[in-house]
Amino acid sequence: MALKLTVISIIIFIMNIPFGYWRSNVKKFSLQWFLAVHVPIPFIVLLRIYSDIGFIWYTYPVLVGSFFLGQRLGSTFMATMKVRCESVSAFIFSDIIRCIRQKSFR
Repeated sequence: MALKLTVISIIIFIMNIPFGYWRSNVKKFSLQWFLAVHVPIPFIVLLRIYSDIGFIWYTYPVLVGSFFLGQRLGSTFMATMKVRCESVSAFIFSDIIRCIRQKSFR
């Protein structure tokens, strides 16, 4: 059970990095901000169901923590990209490719 919980929390953490990146580039409490925060939640519920970890009380702090840490890392990465690249959008993958092609990623 602990291994499943660890794997699911890592998946949730990685999955939330692009959403945190997107969230940090839009106006707070706008529709896009709301979507960036809430779109990953159905996928998390599906992961919980299909991984058989269920909704046991001790899984909540681990998974909620990985959710918020992924969002936070995405937000921090956005701040770093704004400093290191000429222009940034709200899409992390295209920004990384653009910065590498411009060779402005220091």
